[in-house]
Parts: sequence; structure tokens; C-alpha cells
Amino acid sequence: MYDLIIVGSGPAGLSAAVYAKRAGLNVIVIEKNPVSGGQIIDTYEVDNYLGIPGVNGFDLGMKFREHADKQGAEFVSATVTGIECVSEGSDTKAPVYKVVTDEGEYETHTVILATGAHHSKLGVPGEEEYIGKGVSYCATCDGAFYRGKVTAVNGGGDVAVEDAIFLSRFCSKVYLIHRRDELRATKILQDELFGLENVEVIWDSVVKEIKGEDKVTHLKVENVKSKEIQDVNVDGIFVAIGIHPSTDLFADLVDCDEKGYVIANEDGATSAPGIFVAGDSRKKRLRQIVTAVADGANAVTSVQDFLVGKEK
Repeated sequence: MYDLIIVGSGPAGLSAAVYAKRAGLNVIVIEKNPVSGGQIIDTYEVDNYLGIPGVNGFDLGMKFREHADKQGAEFVSATVTGIECVSEGSDTKAPVYKVVTDEGEYETHTVILATGAHHSKLGVPGEEEYIGKGVSYCATCDGAFYRGKVTAVNGGGDVAVEDAIFLSRFCSKVYLIHRRDELRATKILQDELFGLENVEVIWDSVVKEIKGEDKVTHLKVENVKSKEIQDVNVDGIFVAIGIHPSTDLFADLVDCDEKGYVIANEDGATSAPGIFVAGDSRKKRLRQIVTAVADGANAVTSVQDFLVGKEK
């Protein structure tokens, strides 16, 4: 029986592991991926994490894991297939949850869901090859690397238009590639976008291939109506066609919004007593490494408060 089980080993989960061990909790981290660190291990360079500018994403992920290891955190490699409430508990007695995995079952009084989210991908040749070398899914994270350069944004919703507006502030040219002849973004964002001289919308078009050498150099873009293919020279492309929280397994356990994000405030407390959430799977405005790390710390503090005075 554990005090706490952390599901996921990205920045939120690893931060929670450090804080949990320092708090003296009996805790394990269950991770399905062979390498800890979450999405950041696929990021070529992280330049906005305080105090460590220009760090390689994989190296930063390893630093996070090393810190957790140094604190004595225990890791289990397994895929969680479900979480069941064994005992609901009471004002004086802690609940009991069973975390079911493909490698066995574990019982705990509290759980932190730190399963993160995943970006929708284009699924075209060159995309995987150039991730971190011109292909990005976060303009806020990586946009500064393209100062004075030419970039493209793929998408037509609010996020895509916001990314194009953001990039226009320091990129020499921004292409917005959208498969339809009108955008889905709100009118106020569209009005701002259309007023920018260095942004060009490529309508009725899709990216068919991402080309490059050591890094991205151009895109093969097809017009869906004429089937004409053109080369668009860019230094990078930002894919903004959606992000999905990895919370499908927990939809019946905790309250989620219409997009699947777990509803919780900064304390991480969900609708289920003893279940907390941290990181990109939580409903919030900004999803960055620094907010995920903070979520992990806040969630453990909430776990401690929850367990105080309860019989285990």
C-alpha cells in the first residue's frame, strides 16, 4: 500500500516525485515510456526554462530524472490500464485506489495523474525526421529561434492564428497554411492576422512533405482543389492542428472538460477525493515545462494536506 502513486514521468511527474520523497511519502512513479522526461526529450533546444538557457531537451529531461533518482524515487515501467476505487474513505479514513497496469496491480491512498498531452501530427514524410530541426508544435516554446527567418504555421483555428501572429513579431515572413478557404479562428484574431504585412495565408492547401538537409529548408504544399504542388521555402514549420490530453482512461474517474482536460485548480485537486492532476493534462491557460514542474509541487502539497489526520 502506497501513500501516493504518480502516473507519468514528464516534468510534472518527476517534480512530484522529488517533492513527494522530500515529504517522506511512500511513493512510486509508473511510466510507460522507456525514457523519462515526457515531450521535452524530443525537443532539440529549450531556451525558456529559468536558469538553464539553451539546454538540450533530452539533457534537461535526464537532469529531472537524475534529481528524482537522487531523492530515492522508485520507478515502475508499465502501462496503466485503469484506476479503480476500492474504498471511498471518509473524513477520518483515507480512500484506497487500485492502479491496474499491464505488469501488475498497485494499491494507494492517493494518485497524481501526470500523463500529459500529445500534439496532433501531420503524418507526412519528413515530419518525424525534422522534429527539433525545423518542425515544432509550440510557437511559444521555439519561436524565438526563428528571429529574422521564414516560418510556416499549419492550421486554421485559434491556436494556429495566435501562433502566426506571435511569430510575425520577429520572423521576416510567416505563411499560414490552411486546407479550407476560410479560417475557424475567432473574428478578432482573424482581423489582427489579416492586418499583418508579413503574414501570407495559403488557402485550400495541405502540407504533403517536409524537406531539408540537416534542417528544414522547404515544404511541398498541395492545393486541394487544383492538385497543384508548390515548393514553399521556410526555415521551420509549426504544426497547430490540435493537442489532446492523455486522459481517456480517467474520463469516468474524474471530471474533465469538453476537450478531455482534467478540471482542477492550481492545487491539483480533482472531483475525486484523493485523485490529483499535474501538468499538461490539467485544464489551464499555459502549458510549459515551468508550469508542469509547478503543478507537480502543488499537487504533492495537496496530497500531504489530504492525508493529514486520515487513518491509513
